[in-house]
Amino acid sequence: MGNFRGGFGGGGMQMQQLMKQAQKMQEEMMKKQEELENSVVSASSGGGMVNIELNGKKEVVSLKINPDIVDRDDTEMLEDLIVACFNEASNKIDKLKNDTMGNMGGLPF
Repeated sequence: MGNFRGGFGGGGMQMQQLMKQAQKMQEEMMKKQEELENSVVSASSGGGMVNIELNGKKEVVSLKINPDIVDRDDTEMLEDLIVACFNEASNKIDKLKNDTMGNMGGLPF
């Protein structure tokens, strides 16, 4: 018992390297996540009659509707175009997120 020094037998340096590597990965991940949140994607539907822009947090930055598509008697068509446009932009954000964060060791984002 007199020879026991505690710890894991010289593993301190390896643990320090692992901690540095983990910190570096976290910094890279945070940088990529910030870049993603600042990204803006656009989508359109109805032959360009409805256009939308979303940021990386899937918040609407811009929505433009051509007045020619507005029909008071058929608001359902306009609603469908807006939904389709939003969903397309949302899918683009998901793809961008997978492309950007996908190589971060399978961590969920």
